Amino acid sequence: MLDKILQWDRDLFVFLNNLSDGRYDGFWILVTNIATWIPLYVLFICLLFLKFPKKEAWYKFLTLLGMVIFVTTLTYLVKISVERLRPNNTEEINQLIRILHSPTDFSFFSGHASFSFSVAILMVLFMKKKIKWALFFLIWPVLFASSRIFVGVHFPLDIIVGALVGGVSGFLAYRIYGRFIAPGIGSARP
Repeated sequence: MLDKILQWDRDLFVFLNNLSDGRYDGFWILVTNIATWIPLYVLFICLLFLKFPKKEAWYKFLTLLGMVIFVTTLTYLVKISVERLRPNNTEEINQLIRILHSPTDFSFFSGHASFSFSVAILMVLFMKKKIKWALFFLIWPVLFASSRIFVGVHFPLDIIVGALVGGVSGFLAYRIYGRFIAPGIGSARP
């Protein structure tokens, strides 16, 4: 069963990766770069401090930071435990795909997906009552995570599992904040 799932994952990756004919390579390289999104990270931090009292904003920011450290550590530990090769390093398919980026670490699960979905979900939950358009924050992780397929470095299951781990982490961080942190600082539950 696992072999069939992994074969499906490889076949789907090859199909999706080859959808591009090269016209959008620059776009995907830009989107996959973490530094491209620095203005968005700054916006998130600014929104926390603009929309909440200073003390509450600091605690929300520290919750966000703690979650990022947790997700990054979890992603790293899973990658070194599972040791799944990235598509660009997999000999059976690397001649069939477009490779725009060549990392050498392991693939499962996607750190781009887990990081971006965790941050976006937590920010949506923090901001849903303050900003009507907070759901638009979810465009970022979808683009960011999808780019990993088009640059040739993650299989679809890497992205799906990373997104699920990130989404669950964001939700749990929100619940932890609401249950344990918000009451301690005298703020209303989020």
